[in-house]
Amino acid sequence: MKKLLATLVLFLTAFSAISNAQVLDEVTLAKRAARRNLTIKEWNTDPKTKTRTLDNVVTYDDQGRKVEEIEYNVYGMKWREVYEYGANGRIVKDVRYNEKGKPTIVRKYEYNADGTKKKQYNYGPDGRLQHVKVFEYIIPDE
Repeated sequence: MKKLLATLVLFLTAFSAISNAQVLDEVTLAKRAARRNLTIKEWNTDPKTKTRTLDNVVTYDDQGRKVEEIEYNVYGMKWREVYEYGANGRIVKDVRYNEKGKPTIVRKYEYNADGTKKKQYNYGPDGRLQHVKVFEYIIPDE
């Protein structure tokens, strides 16, 4: 009976941690609500000629999540990045494309139980793993 009770407590604790990790904080949710279906365009203006050139475009979906970002230069699109989200609302993958629309890097993410990034896997255009970035969080002693 004690083993069963201990197992049940362990299960509920683990389930609670997983559930909490899947819920985004209120600040993030509020920011997303304000960005629903938003597109932001940034323009550069030459002070002498007053000519405007498009610099950057960021697009958000109906849940306020960034789904695409495009960077421009004077010749047109410089790069484009597309974001994919998991069931927990966090980015699980993003793909950067060059000016010709070909993928140049694919990044996939893992998260800690508290929702912070744990690892970032970087893949080349050929699908091969190039490197892994590990995130370490250090809280200074006060």
